[in-house]
Amino acid sequence: MAPISRVSVLVMAVVAMLAVAANAQAPAPAPITSDGTSVDQGIAYVLMLVALVLTYLIHPLDASSAYKLF
Repeated sequence: MAPISRVSVLVMAVVAMLAVAANAQAPAPAPITSDGTSVDQGIAYVLMLVALVLTYLIHPLDASSAYKLF
């Protein structure tokens, strides 16, 4: 029996990878409904924005009385 050459091993490896890629299943479709994490993230962003605005409004009152915001 003749020994197997490196080229034939490389060809067999490429064919095996192509066969695996051809049999691979497509990824599952994205869910249509939200699982709630995006809603939670939106609420968190709004609350952080409110906290930032309140910080900028309240901080000058604590730092100095020169600011007249209200």
